[in-house]
Amino acid sequence: MRSDEARYAIDTEPGQWLDDELGPGFSYTSISPGRDEEGPFCATLVRYLPAVGEKPHWRDAMLNVRQGLDRARARGNHGTGAPVDVVLGLHGWTDYFYNPELARYWSDRGYRFYALDLRRYGRSLRAWQTPGFITDLREYDADIEAALEAIREDVGQVGRIVVVAHSTGGLTGSLWANRNPGILSALVLNSPWLEMQGSWLVRNAAAGLLEPLARVRPKARIKLPEVDHYWQSLSNRAHGEWEVHPLWRPRNAFPVTAGWISAVLAGHAEVARGLDIRCPVLVMTSSKTHLGTVFEPEMLVTDTVIEVETVRQRALKLGNEVSIVRIESGMHDLFTSAAPTRRKAYDAVSRFSDGYLPTR
Repeated sequence: MRSDEARYAIDTEPGQWLDDELGPGFSYTSISPGRDEEGPFCATLVRYLPAVGEKPHWRDAMLNVRQGLDRARARGNHGTGAPVDVVLGLHGWTDYFYNPELARYWSDRGYRFYALDLRRYGRSLRAWQTPGFITDLREYDADIEAALEAIREDVGQVGRIVVVAHSTGGLTGSLWANRNPGILSALVLNSPWLEMQGSWLVRNAAAGLLEPLARVRPKARIKLPEVDHYWQSLSNRAHGEWEVHPLWRPRNAFPVTAGWISAVLAGHAEVARGLDIRCPVLVMTSSKTHLGTVFEPEMLVTDTVIEVETVRQRALKLGNEVSIVRIESGMHDLFTSAAPTRRKAYDAVSRFSDGYLPTR
């Protein structure tokens, strides 16, 4: 998509699904509407259904028939029909859902795939909004719960629910799972941002400086270097493989506000104190971190955002049943790495799923 073609998404009517820019099989609906001092906001749920000509998993095919012939009755009685296993994807900072390969992977395993663009991100971002702004990660609970409700409305009867979350979404998803035991069958974390770079000492020092500012001026911008190396590793207009939207995943990250970073630091502190996530958790990271301010070829085979050793140590605080996997040559978003590397990531998810989520 060229920058002169970039547009913000449009809101849908309640229950309406519009064709998505990802192409055949993908659609989206607006959920979780609200209003704040900037104006109206919403979240967006993206859905994948195998398109005509694709070979869907039998469970998706049967579901399509049931929905097409009997949607009204299904909405009236959600207890009928076979339960449908679903996956909900959560993105990271300055991010949105753009990976059709991930959707097809889960569809091939028999899951109905959905992804959530949180308020003020991606398809949910509007021109009048401060991108990504939040003052408490618990505000996203409303978006996640609205997504699950929309999924229940869409499929009729939900079976297993798996959340697949990346980076800051991994932090948000972990905290939500801890507060809501018994809902998820599994949590899959792709390079979750569970601790500040430089460890808890840096976090505590930063929190002490930022919290007073966040209370008084939550939208105050924190002056940080503008770098584009992560965009260069992703975008097919640079060194990556992926077509990313110029407004939703811009070349430089969204401006960091005092309120947002304070919310993230509070989330890190909560993880450090220890969570009690009751479902099995898979944590995957790259094998190596490489931090820098300009693009280098090594950034195509390393994590350029989080300190992977620190995150793997912090992952042990998530719950009692945590599997940790290192992916050699992985980028920060492991599912956007080079094809052989992301195959390793998918294989790790498959092994985890075969054990904890066996095919019915």
